Amino acid sequence: QYLTTFVGLVGAPLLLRKFYCIDGDNEGLAQIIGTVFVASGLSTVLQTSLGVRLPIIQGPTAAFFGPIISVLSQQDMLCPYTAVQTNNGTLGSLPPLGSEGHKEIWRERFRLIQGSMLVASLFQVFLGCSGMIGVMLRYIGPLTVAPTIALIGLSLSEVVADFAQGQWYIAVSTALAITIFSQYCKNLSIPCCQYSKGQGCKSEKLPVFQLFPVLFAIILMWSVCAILTEAGVFPESQEEWGYAARTDIKTSSLSTSPWIRVPYPGQWGTPTISAGAVCGMLAAILASVVESIGDYYACAKLSEAPPLPDHAMNRGVAIEGIGCILNALFGSGQATTSYGENTAAILITKVASRKVTIVAGLLMIVFGCLGKLTAIFAALPDPILAGVALIIFGLAISVGISNYQYVDLSSSRNLFIIGTSLFVGLTVPRWISQNSASVNTGVELIDQILLILLKTNMLVGGILAFILDNTIPVRCSKTKEGISNNTRLQHPQQNPKSPNAKTQSRQAQKETQKGQGTSMHNTETSYTKDYT
Repeated sequence: QYLTTFVGLVGAPLLLRKFYCIDGDNEGLAQIIGTVFVASGLSTVLQTSLGVRLPIIQGPTAAFFGPIISVLSQQDMLCPYTAVQTNNGTLGSLPPLGSEGHKEIWRERFRLIQGSMLVASLFQVFLGCSGMIGVMLRYIGPLTVAPTIALIGLSLSEVVADFAQGQWYIAVSTALAITIFSQYCKNLSIPCCQYSKGQGCKSEKLPVFQLFPVLFAIILMWSVCAILTEAGVFPESQEEWGYAARTDIKTSSLSTSPWIRVPYPGQWGTPTISAGAVCGMLAAILASVVESIGDYYACAKLSEAPPLPDHAMNRGVAIEGIGCILNALFGSGQATTSYGENTAAILITKVASRKVTIVAGLLMIVFGCLGKLTAIFAALPDPILAGVALIIFGLAISVGISNYQYVDLSSSRNLFIIGTSLFVGLTVPRWISQNSASVNTGVELIDQILLILLKTNMLVGGILAFILDNTIPVRCSKTKEGISNNTRLQHPQQNPKSPNAKTQSRQAQKETQKGQGTSMHNTETSYTKDYT
């Protein structure tokens, strides 16, 4: 479980480092990665033991990438070092990279995101504690969920291309390696040692390439880049193409980073708040909540647990909000959500024990405190990261689009909503980014809020789809169009409006309590008690 979530923990701070203006301070980047590990580990332990009480991992979510990038792309938040590099100029009066002056520049940006995320996370806690989630989901269907999630990946194409342009051959090779491991070698099983209480150690074949395709691809391509660096294939000049793939660029932090560094709340200073940033974070919170609810249901189904009751779902959302508050206090620069890839790992390993997930969370905390280890993670070459992002964000797009299977694609109404929401969600933020001066209401605060919101692709597309889906009349409620359109987020095995819903739930709980239908190893069967 820990290895499966590794890529998300490391990738989030690496992809956002240029916007935070931390690029060039490798020691600071290692500290951020350690903070992400610790905050995610704490959130995982809380969610598994007190929240939804399912074996589900918490980690950084790409839903916050868009709002964070929009906030940090404001004129007063632009990284001064990026402007200098774009103009091929010298640092001039700017402090040297990695100096205390440089650290204060990126810490200022972290404090802004911290404070804004803290306020927005309180709203998520309120949603969970008040039970308003059920009311919201009555109006949120696949036509709203699909563009919201798909636009998260689509909006990051330029960011990924910026990382890949340093050495496209390495980026494409990394994506190709992930493809081979995950698609062509997924049925290849390798004998592994497995320990179970009562049976001890035994050999069992596991599809390791299906479990860790990204991790194996990173190790392979990192080794290739190290060999090519030593062989002198990659240039030594920063101005030449291919320099970004060298493995000795960011190794300075290995000597300067301490062996042990424990992240703590407020380590970057007192958080600050911006009204526009808070609004952007609220949009990400809503998208994250919808995504997490889907993961809760999927995890419950794969764990062979009874249908998820409303109070467990509300508690999970509230604890997830508390996890986001922890991230804001520690200053990870990210918020956490449920990881769907770890839920898929349950299907492969057949292990759905909450104890395993808690151990994975504790490992995150321990490894996050090892300064030398996080410094190694910070040294990952950009082209390799880009190759991973090509696949990961592509999957995010496909997951969003897959929600359209629940709607009638022969309906002109649904096709209108799909095309309009996706195209407007891509077009409007791009135009606003290039014409920021066009937003001028005469009130600076309102201008700032509108700029951040209109630059967030998932918000523009998601809100438009939500409005159209709930206002455009359905042709006939008994037609396929109407049935598909009125599909709302619910447990895939149970319709809450069905007259047999309560009977189905009781039967499922009785079967679970008796241990029936639980074929997974180390699965805790008393889910009814755990939910309560």
